[in-house]
Amino acid sequence: MKNTQQLKHKTVVITGASSGVGRAAAEAFAEKGANLVIVARGQQGIDEVVEICRNLNANAIGVSADMSVEEDVEKVAQQALSIYGTIDVWVNNAGVMASGKFEEIPMPVHEQVIKTNLFGYLHGAYNALKIFKKQNHGIVINNISIGGFMPAPYSSVYTATKYGIRGMMEGLQGEISNRRNIHICNLYPQLQNSTGNLHSAKYSGFDMKIPPIASDPRDTAEKMVQLALHPQKDLFPDFRAAAITNIYRMFPKTTINMASGAVRLMMKMNEDKTGNAGNILANSKEPMRIYGKKPISKSIKEIGLSMFAGATVGLLLMSLSKRNA
Repeated sequence: MKNTQQLKHKTVVITGASSGVGRAAAEAFAEKGANLVIVARGQQGIDEVVEICRNLNANAIGVSADMSVEEDVEKVAQQALSIYGTIDVWVNNAGVMASGKFEEIPMPVHEQVIKTNLFGYLHGAYNALKIFKKQNHGIVINNISIGGFMPAPYSSVYTATKYGIRGMMEGLQGEISNRRNIHICNLYPQLQNSTGNLHSAKYSGFDMKIPPIASDPRDTAEKMVQLALHPQKDLFPDFRAAAITNIYRMFPKTTINMASGAVRLMMKMNEDKTGNAGNILANSKEPMRIYGKKPISKSIKEIGLSMFAGATVGLLLMSLSKRNA
């Protein structure tokens, strides 16, 4: 695919498309004239996004499906083929997260995080690749996050799924390396200013606020479009994602210890540990939109990033110097 016109009337399946990055991706592909298959669990969110896509003069259908259920994902693939005759791009995006002390999060919540994230991407790729091999073309785009390279503090099972997705998809990249027209693309964004944070399960006693350095979901969605046009194996969508990952690579133990210490302090300051399973065991509730909070200007984001990077590196170097003293 050389230009955006070549996305016109291409069939794009997007999972987790009712809010956040998935919703932004649906709009981004609709603006390019793609045929959309909008996938989520809740019908209300699906209907809203389908209407938005159609208002952008794109063809769109909605399919209610739980990505952790194999039969539901098979239904998505078959309905897409029955309506459009082909699937050109499959975007694995649906994901959930639970935060809190490992042993205080209920086991059913842990298990569903694994089923939705790891099994969901497995089911998506399994169906997509079978179709792609028959038609001899197609692109899988996996929204993995930097969680595929570094652990999220007090979200160990979420981290396990992201490491697992990355490993599975790198293995599959090898399997299809002899098929020049089939691609598996892994995207590694950092924390997003999306509704994902609002919908996540919380067992820590406090709500994690969206920081100023959080990335814009629309920017991440544009990178998905870029991968559909120019496939590549791995992509960090912005400088922030790459910078945070590189800091962890340089100082892995110090970085995770500092991040975990900050969350631990917040938990001590908040005694209310009432659990909230969020959207893990039930469909996502309002707000069903792209942004978690009103987006701020890019210049303020860059200032925030510079301050964050400088402070983080400074603290890491101080920590290392104390150890070596």
